[in-house]
Amino acid sequence: MSLVKLSIKGISYSQTQNGAYALILNEVDGERKLPIVIGAFEAQSIAIALEKEIKPPRPLTHDLFKNFAERFDIVVKQVIIHKLVDGVFYSSIICERDKIEEIIDARTSDAIALALRFNAPIFTYKNILDKAGIYLKTNPSETDKENQPMDDVISNPESFTAEAESGRAYIKYSLQELNDLLIQAVEQEDYEKAAKIRDEISKRES
Repeated sequence: MSLVKLSIKGISYSQTQNGAYALILNEVDGERKLPIVIGAFEAQSIAIALEKEIKPPRPLTHDLFKNFAERFDIVVKQVIIHKLVDGVFYSSIICERDKIEEIIDARTSDAIALALRFNAPIFTYKNILDKAGIYLKTNPSETDKENQPMDDVISNPESFTAEAESGRAYIKYSLQELNDLLIQAVEQEDYEKAAKIRDEISKRES
């Protein structure tokens, strides 16, 4: 079976599943998207890996795994989403140590969080993408939105949080105040808040 390379399109908050997020993977050489529902902790870990400017004061679980692996010369070479059963994606982490390759079973969210930290490529099989891949319209009509089965889970994949929480609360702050708030949020390990503040800073600097 042929492998298809994927990139991360973004993360959005699920309004249909409380506390869940949708990770959107994008077909590199195509237009299909692969949405995967993940938990809040994994979403936070992936978002921090994507947001290069946010550095946790203490290592998260996936950072600890990376530090541990590097200490023992273990390299994550790639991640493969290899199976889909009853809506659950199964993944493998392909590792290498002393030129010996090992395959480790992992939850897809964990595997992707590690792939980001090792700059490892993410793949899936063509038959999985054929089965679960979807096309996202850039400007869907209101009627399409009402008929869309996943509702707001994938309505704004580029954002870590829902559109209503995109950082409007921080409009009144100056850039200096926003940067101070960002530092404070990171120190308090409130990464969701930090991502919102970072979004507002980026808007003003663009």
